[in-house]
Amino acid sequence: MPVTDPIADLLTRMRNALLRHKDEVRVRSSRIVLSIAETLQNEGYIAGLEVVPGTRTKAQNDLRIRLKYGPAGEQVIRRMARVSRPGRRVYAQVEDLKPVLRGLGIQILSTAKGVLSDRQAREAKVGGEVLCQIE
Repeated sequence: MPVTDPIADLLTRMRNALLRHKDEVRVRSSRIVLSIAETLQNEGYIAGLEVVPGTRTKAQNDLRIRLKYGPAGEQVIRRMARVSRPGRRVYAQVEDLKPVLRGLGIQILSTAKGVLSDRQAREAKVGGEVLCQIE
């Protein structure tokens, strides 16, 4: 079955796996999903990721994401929210990018320089479409 919103599918699968305290989760791979997962890994929200062959079809690869938990087993990611949706796009200029939870969370943006966290976008002085917010 085709996925109409791969970013929402990624966030939902990760949210469900975190609630069940799973060690890893598999999602359908695409360029945008891979870029978001790499940004999460660079920011320290997930332990790792790996592209693996798909289970349903050989044409579509999957992405195996290793989730990260704290020393007492608490979730590193407390909240994941899709900001810009297919029905309502949300854009932000670099001046509008404020730290999330005083720097404890991030926003992931799609910019002209690729998929970046809000910290990286402020350093590069670029704005873009706000894809999601991680706390």
